[in-house]
Amino acid sequence: MRAAPACPPFAERRLPPFPCRGAGKLAEASNTVNGVVLKSAEPSDAAKPTKHWRLYVFKGKEARGGEPCLRASYLLGRERRVVDLPLDHPSCSGQHAVLQFRLTAKSDTGKLVRPYLMDLGSTNGSFINGEKIEPEKYVELLPQDVLRFGYSSREYVIINADV
Repeated sequence: MRAAPACPPFAERRLPPFPCRGAGKLAEASNTVNGVVLKSAEPSDAAKPTKHWRLYVFKGKEARGGEPCLRASYLLGRERRVVDLPLDHPSCSGQHAVLQFRLTAKSDTGKLVRPYLMDLGSTNGSFINGEKIEPEKYVELLPQDVLRFGYSSREYVIINADV
């Protein structure tokens, strides 16, 4: 297992000043895929990444892909009818977490889109660099953060090729 990169604790990371989820029956009815109600709704500031983010999957020391992140969000979990990135470990929930890219600022040089991770109230939690994150709250991801879900030994490393 690799040592986690030095990074600020969660208290020092930028937390988004926006609500995490839609609410009510209307949001629930409009957020259904293949007959399954999704636990997460894409926020109004969801945006496709403007930088070259990639997600690498590691099983032990072996890398299994370096998929480019081209969409605004990726649902992770065991429910293959609805998830974008399957988590096959039995300790992972059907809809475990969401990787969400959000527009956080606009400037003369363009848009600033940052990645966030939110645990969707899973039974066994989501971890960034070994630290369990609070459910249903977005936490900003930094380049080289190591993500883990439940008790799975697989690690997911987010890389920004522009850095």
